[in-house]
Amino acid sequence: ACALGRSPPQRTAVRCQAAGACFSTHLANGSYAEARTACGRRGGGLAWISSEPELRLLLGLLAEAAAGSAPSLFWVGLKRNASTCTDAGQPFRGFSWEGSDGETAPLELPTALGRWVKEPVRSCLTSRCAGLHLAVTTPGGGPSWGWKE
Repeated sequence: ACALGRSPPQRTAVRCQAAGACFSTHLANGSYAEARTACGRRGGGLAWISSEPELRLLLGLLAEAAAGSAPSLFWVGLKRNASTCTDAGQPFRGFSWEGSDGETAPLELPTALGRWVKEPVRSCLTSRCAGLHLAVTTPGGGPSWGWKE
């Protein structure tokens, strides 16, 4: 999931906030680094989410892209450096947003957005990435989601 700034490319898989970033989704199997590079080629960076409205917008876009398929993992700009330990007491568990194009990524995550599908491995030794895990839409509700290392 890429954050593209205010001027989205001409694509059908793009959604924008009224006064914020635009998000696009691109389906491909690849690593976190490959996803970051692909977003850069599109003039953006991996997406980061700072509020519930942004999350709802991104979840809608991803659910549309996944179109009822099996659970999917979408790379966003969520990473934990090797020198940072897993912290079960924090919503992001020690992970933080990577900034894009000199912008400052939000440092804090609202507690309500700290939903993990699977708790990350406890470690202080290696860099790790986390993505947005999206499951098939629940009957009468939105997609089932959570962060996953």
